[in-house]
Amino acid sequence: MHQLIAIFSSPWVPARYGKAPYFWLLSFTIMGWKYLYVTPGLQEISLLAISILAFLLIYFYSFWQTGWKNLACITVICAMGIAWAPYNYGGSTFCIFAATMCSRMTDTRQAYLGLLTIGLVVALSSFIFKFEATFWIPAIIFSIPSGVGAIIGERLTRSNESLLKKQEEVEYLAALAERERIARDLHDLLGHTLSVITLKAELAGKLLERNPDACKKEIHDIEHTARQALAEVRAAVIGYRATGLGHELQSAKNALDAAQVSLVTDIQAINIPAATENVLALAVREAVTNIIRHAEASICHIKLSILDQYVRLTITDNGVAGQKLSINKGSGLNGMSERVRALGGSVQVLIKPDTPGLHLELSLPLKEEK
Repeated sequence: MHQLIAIFSSPWVPARYGKAPYFWLLSFTIMGWKYLYVTPGLQEISLLAISILAFLLIYFYSFWQTGWKNLACITVICAMGIAWAPYNYGGSTFCIFAATMCSRMTDTRQAYLGLLTIGLVVALSSFIFKFEATFWIPAIIFSIPSGVGAIIGERLTRSNESLLKKQEEVEYLAALAERERIARDLHDLLGHTLSVITLKAELAGKLLERNPDACKKEIHDIEHTARQALAEVRAAVIGYRATGLGHELQSAKNALDAAQVSLVTDIQAINIPAATENVLALAVREAVTNIIRHAEASICHIKLSILDQYVRLTITDNGVAGQKLSINKGSGLNGMSERVRALGGSVQVLIKPDTPGLHLELSLPLKEEK
C-alpha cells in the first residue's frame, strides 16, 4: 500500500519537461472523432480503454528510461498504433508519440535512425495491409516534425543541464579557491603577527622590573600590533591588502629587532605592479616569521633587484638551517609557492654547502599593469 501511494505521489515525468507531457495527451481526442458518426461496440470500447491505459503506463515509464528499455517502449507504442489502424485512424496518434519518444535515446544518430525506422514501418505496413490514408498520412507527416522537434528540444535541455552543472562546478571551485586563499593569507598574517606579539610580550616581562618605561613601550607596541593584525585579517577576508612592500619591510625590521636579529637590506628602486608587490610582501612576512621561529639566526639579509625583466627577491639568514640535510616545507612556504606560480614566477628554497642558514629566492616577471 505504501509503495502504491509513493508511486502516485512521486512525479510522473522529470521536472525539466514541465506540464507539456500532460498537455500532449489531448491529441488522443482524435481517436474519438470516429465515434461521432459511428456507434462503437462494447468490445471496441473496452479494447480502446485497455489500449489507452497501457499506453499511459508505458508513456510515463518511458520518461525515466534510456537504452533498450526506451527502445522497447517505442516498439510497443508503435505496434499499438499499427494494430489500431484497421479499426480507428486515430491510431496514428500512437505512432506520433512513438516518434517523439525517440528523443530520449542518448545518441543523436540513433534517435534520428529510430525516427526514420518508425516512418518506414508505418509506410510499409500501410502499403502491405492497405491502411486508409486517414491513418498513414498523419502518422508519417506529423511524426517527422514532432520527432525532430522533440529530439532537438531534448538535446537543448541536456545542454542547458550540462551548462548548469559546469556553472555549479566553477562556482564550487571558485569558492574552494577563495577558502584556500583566505587560509593561506590568515596563516601568513597571524603566524607573523603572533610571533611578534609573543616576542614583545616576553621582552615586556623581562623589562617589567628593570625598566618600566621600556616595558610600557613594548606593551603599547603589542596593542598596536594586535590592532594592525585585526585590520589585516579583515582585509584578507575581502581579498584586499593596502600595505605594500615598504610597509612590510618596516614591519620585518621591527619584528627582527624584537627577536634580536639584525636586518641588512639592499633594495633596488623598482616600479612593481600591485599584484607582484603583494606576493613579495607576503613572502617577506612568511620568511621573517620562519627566521624568528626556527632559524636561531643573528643576521637576516633581504635583497630586491631586477634581472632580465624579472623581479628577484633574495632572503638569507645565518641560522641553523645549514646544518640540516633537508627542508620541511609547511603550509606557509607551500602557500608562498602557489602565489608565486600563479603569477608565472618561481621559488627556490636552498641550503647551500658550507654556508650557514637558509636561502630563499623568488623570481617574478615584471609586467606592467594594464
